[in-house]
Amino acid sequence: MAIKRVVTQFGMGTSIRSRNYTEAAARAIRDALWHNSLNVADAFGFPREAMIINVEIGVQRPNEVDADTLLTIFPYGQPSVKVVKGGLDIPRREKEGWSVIANAAIMVSFDMESGHD
Repeated sequence: MAIKRVVTQFGMGTSIRSRNYTEAAARAIRDALWHNSLNVADAFGFPREAMIINVEIGVQRPNEVDADTLLTIFPYGQPSVKVVKGGLDIPRREKEGWSVIANAAIMVSFDMESGHD
C-alpha cells in the first residue's frame, strides 16, 4: 500500500453564543471544504469513494466534540476524525461565557498502488 497525500485544506469555524464545540468544528470542516472545489479523485482517475480523508480538529475542549456527527459531513470517501486541544475560547464582552473557535485541517490521500481505471 502506497498512501500519498495529495491535498491539505484548512478551515476555521465558530460558535459565538452557544459554546457548541461540535458545531464550531463542523463549521471549520465546511469552511475548508467549501472554499475549495477540487476534483482530485477525477484528476488521479480514482472513484470518490477511494479518497482517504484524515481530519484533525483543534478546540479547547476536545472531549466536547462529537466526532461521529462530524463524519456525516462527508458525502463520500473514507473520513476519519481526530480531535485535539487547540483552537481558542474567547471571553465574551459584557456577558458571561465565551465564544468557541475551532480549526480544521483536512488531508486527502489515495492508495496509489490500488487498481483503478
